[in-house]
Amino acid sequence: MSQPAVVFNHVWKKFRRGERHDNLRDAITSFVKRPFQRRTEPDELADQEFWALKDVSFEVQPGEALGIIGPNGAGKSTTLKLLTKILRPTMGSCSIRGRVGALIEVAAGFHPELTGRENIFLQGAILGMTRKEVTDKLDQIVEFSEIHDFIDTPVKRYSSGMNARLGFSIAAHIDPAVLVIDEVLAVGDHLFQQKCLTKLEDFKRSGATIVFVSHNMQAIMSLCDRALLLRPRNEPVIGAVEVVAALYASPESRATDPRVSVGRFDLTSAVDGTRLSGAVEPGAMLTANVELEANVDLPRCSVLFEVIRTDGLRMFTHTPMVEGEPLLNLAKGDILETQITFRANVLRGTYRIIFHLGDMQHFYQHIEVTGLASFVVHETTRIAGCAELQPSYRIHVKRPQLAL
Repeated sequence: MSQPAVVFNHVWKKFRRGERHDNLRDAITSFVKRPFQRRTEPDELADQEFWALKDVSFEVQPGEALGIIGPNGAGKSTTLKLLTKILRPTMGSCSIRGRVGALIEVAAGFHPELTGRENIFLQGAILGMTRKEVTDKLDQIVEFSEIHDFIDTPVKRYSSGMNARLGFSIAAHIDPAVLVIDEVLAVGDHLFQQKCLTKLEDFKRSGATIVFVSHNMQAIMSLCDRALLLRPRNEPVIGAVEVVAALYASPESRATDPRVSVGRFDLTSAVDGTRLSGAVEPGAMLTANVELEANVDLPRCSVLFEVIRTDGLRMFTHTPMVEGEPLLNLAKGDILETQITFRANVLRGTYRIIFHLGDMQHFYQHIEVTGLASFVVHETTRIAGCAELQPSYRIHVKRPQLAL
């Protein structure tokens, strides 16, 4: 059997809350204080430290695609940064064999003052390519990115979508042995996303290895052979993509954010209040019951409700705050009880409920509670689609009268 292209061996990674060096003064102050701080062992947590990853292991073979899924804050992007040597593990080891094409953050590695063309040569040099190799690939990179008219414009004037187009195109045309891609493709338009996924499938068929982070379960299911589910305060799960994706959409996932504790998250019939025990009919009235305890202060908090089909298609997104419901100021220890009654006006399929708590002013990252409740809509007489429109038909055939 060939050697694995990617190895992630019992990796642990910790960070310190609030550690930011935005200027030279902060960096010097941190450096001066460091000798006087109590030294901790690698497996210990000092004050304000937390584990972003705990004992994560996996291997990816040449020609295999691994999808990494999980809620926000689970460590997905941290895993990719460890693989690409942007970060170093606290404990454990990780390695990649062969040239790596990586797209982890939009415009990461781009010099804002340089043009798109100049950044292509810069990225090629960083990845060890000769100028001739980059020149030979230049037309393909520009053509794939579809930003011909702006290739000689400084990238500081690019939109996030243009940055993503150029970044993916560079990563995909350096003949990588391993392609590491984060959720950044979500900023591109739908047609370009499909173009990128087609390119990833071509890479996989050619024997390249792919490590792919995404919330788009449809893309994960179609591209990946296996999936790794990362869950805060729970052990990671790795296995066949269909098995892990089903777990992520199930109540057993428990993929919650450490800033809240889940007391209750279930679905009941809105008619009689009984727990769902099987598939429901299209148009059934359901009630989502959510009880969360705030583990930190959450000021200016809004509630958002989503229904996502397991292939990643977003069916519905809504917040009562747009209809005049006041923002919440949750203090640590407060318990938020929410009851959402809705009509499951969708066709056959499996759907998961996602509940968000978010700061309308974006002072803190929103909290996503997912994988704790899902429902199944059984087969119907409808041929295809995702919504139940309950059509009625009036069909009439009118024949012209024959001339005598």
